[in-house]
Amino acid sequence: MAILGVGNPMRGDDGLGPHAARRLAQEPPPRTLVLDVESVPEAFTGKVEEFGATHVVIIDAANLGGAPGETRLIEGSQIKGVAISTHSLPLTIFIHYVEEAVGAEVRVVGVQPASLGLGEGLTPRVEEAVDKVVEILRRILSG
Repeated sequence: MAILGVGNPMRGDDGLGPHAARRLAQEPPPRTLVLDVESVPEAFTGKVEEFGATHVVIIDAANLGGAPGETRLIEGSQIKGVAISTHSLPLTIFIHYVEEAVGAEVRVVGVQPASLGLGEGLTPRVEEAVDKVVEILRRILSG
């Protein structure tokens, strides 16, 4: 299993993925690669491939059309209809590459942001959602 925290920490709630990855990396679940990839997940495909991940979970801000902090598990193939935060390479291309070249199943934990303002930290509702995501992932991956 590989968990990738995607997003720009300088843009408010878009930094939720890196925030979650840093929290998970403090005590990584067994047999789990945890990476804070910020807005360049494609730069880490080699690490994911070397690790031999069969499953990849991407944690990222996603415009779900819901309330701030709303969270959904999204299959990689469903991303087409979901506006994911801005990255140097569209997340759909990265997901397709990981699924095809690495052979891993990809899921995205999308969290609805409240604010993407420059220089802001996470908003309270999004920070609560990230806490829950981290707790759930730890519980599931620790057996």
